[in-house]
Amino acid sequence: MSENIIEVKHLTKVYQKLKAVDDLSFEVREGEILGLLGPNGSGKSTTMNCILSLLNFSKGSIQIFGKQMSVDAYDIKRQIGVVFQDVAVFDELSVYDNINYFCGLYIKDKKERKTCIDEAIELVGLQDYRKFLPKQLSGGLLRRLNIACGIAHRPKLVFLDEPTVAVDPQSRNHILDGIKTLRDRGATVIYTTHYMEEVEILCDRVIIIDKGKLLAEGTCDELKRLVQIEEKVSVEIPQLKEAQLSEISQLANACDVSYHNQELTVTYKKGDHNLNDLISYFNQAHIVYNRIYSQRPTLNDVFLELTGKELRD
Repeated sequence: MSENIIEVKHLTKVYQKLKAVDDLSFEVREGEILGLLGPNGSGKSTTMNCILSLLNFSKGSIQIFGKQMSVDAYDIKRQIGVVFQDVAVFDELSVYDNINYFCGLYIKDKKERKTCIDEAIELVGLQDYRKFLPKQLSGGLLRRLNIACGIAHRPKLVFLDEPTVAVDPQSRNHILDGIKTLRDRGATVIYTTHYMEEVEILCDRVIIIDKGKLLAEGTCDELKRLVQIEEKVSVEIPQLKEAQLSEISQLANACDVSYHNQELTVTYKKGDHNLNDLISYFNQAHIVYNRIYSQRPTLNDVFLELTGKELRD
């Protein structure tokens, strides 16, 4: 078992009468990428700010690297990198000088700092933009700079809050590859995002919270086993009558049937031959269909069942 880098126990944060975080306990293991997921207003940001001692909390305890976290725990904070969703760089400094400034807050030796800056620039793919000012960068490149500023001092623990919001595909790939590299180099990463596909690609383990409470935790596969869905079949059908839709809903194992924008979706809770049974019905009813595909539960299905919301709501 890996050592716990973070231990949160019975964390509670109250704003007047609102419990933003409600008796929350979890661990973050060394060398993992942990996905921290929750709908808007679920308590994610409050939890992260409490862990970082940016907010006082009402009850509970937080340990990082085996030590109690506090506002003046500078020995702990030197080993942490934080990249918030809002880009925070100096407009008048170049890419290199921005990273140099933030890295210099932790590393005073110039030779060592230069090595760290070069590593960070390579990690996020900004080699061709070292002398550019932030205003000369695209949104995706600016986010890459923001990440480089937060991780250049080689932190052991990295917080990444929505680092790929509104970026181009090339920048997203650079960012995701860079996060994997951070993990491979030994860093532990806490990652928040509204993109489930990123969670599937990146995260070793996932925690889902809502209304300040822990709803579920585990690997993506473990979480998928929580939902009461065995299979979901989607079919492109140009035309489907109400009577036919009703008949489909009566097929064995079908628990939910919908038809929107010429696409039929049938959700099953169990059964091994659902797709064959559905195709047999189409043939018997002379229903013309185009593309048809089957999928097992997704992480979004898990999220929807646990919270009643889409992650991007």
